[in-house]
Amino acid sequence: MSPMADPLVAVLLGGPSAEREVSLSSGRECAVALRQAGFCVTEIDAGADLGLVLRDSGADVVFNALHGRWGEDGCVQGLLEWMGMPYTHSGVLASALAMDKSRSKDAYRAAGLPVVESGIFSAAEVRSGHVMAPPYVVKPNNEGSSVGVYLIHDAAEEPPQLGPEMPARVMVERFAPGRELTTTVLGAGVGGDVSRALTVTDIVTAGWYDYDAKYAPGGSHHVLPADIPDDITAACLDYAVRAHDALGCRGVSRTDFRWDETRGLDGLILLETNTQPGMTPTSLVPEQAAHCGIDFPTLCRWIVEDASCDR
Repeated sequence: MSPMADPLVAVLLGGPSAEREVSLSSGRECAVALRQAGFCVTEIDAGADLGLVLRDSGADVVFNALHGRWGEDGCVQGLLEWMGMPYTHSGVLASALAMDKSRSKDAYRAAGLPVVESGIFSAAEVRSGHVMAPPYVVKPNNEGSSVGVYLIHDAAEEPPQLGPEMPARVMVERFAPGRELTTTVLGAGVGGDVSRALTVTDIVTAGWYDYDAKYAPGGSHHVLPADIPDDITAACLDYAVRAHDALGCRGVSRTDFRWDETRGLDGLILLETNTQPGMTPTSLVPEQAAHCGIDFPTLCRWIVEDASCDR
């Protein structure tokens, strides 16, 4: 973003996706932080008239705090490119790739990153019989925040009876056992000349790391930095940067892993990269940044200063 005096930042939040409530929380937190950082801020709940609202807002730059489809999959990014409005986080292609779990896995494999066996199947096929030997996971191919995830245990005799909320085609992937680890990456334009990973968080929860575990107070416990061997920490940091770069991400991203400690480094599996990571009071990115000495207003300022078109 070109330097300008007191730029007006439009924070996009809410939107029509399944992750609307999380986005509202993220956006409000970011708006507060940006005001603390000295910016003039307007908050916009993204709807079908977003282009008109942005045009009339007088905003100089857009802080994208949307999560899920339309806000995180390249759609809003394309609108902002068309309008010529500088915006934060990843661009059209990287957003679309990261949101499409099947294609992002293709990019990871091409970069030599470890992922589990997976495939795209019709929901009807999945309901009618096991498409792979349990245990496995069924999820929408283009949602985040563990929305619509079914875990099929190894003792399951019957295939999953997917609910009506599931799309016609879904991803089925081999279940990766172990601990839930995650790493934040600050892209090349944020605080340095090269992308850098911050640290590793071990996410501890009583059961499956689902939507409630991610966002409800007390749903999970974050161990920061993760109490794991040095080689696993180093691998997480390396893999997260390589994933960020393989997808072409910009600004902030967060890459999630599963680690089966009984298998050492061979047990570390990359799950997915989030191009619009959560910024709620229980979110992982602000925690990791604070651990590395970056307070939340400073983090949000850096993200805005990295904003541009043609991302």
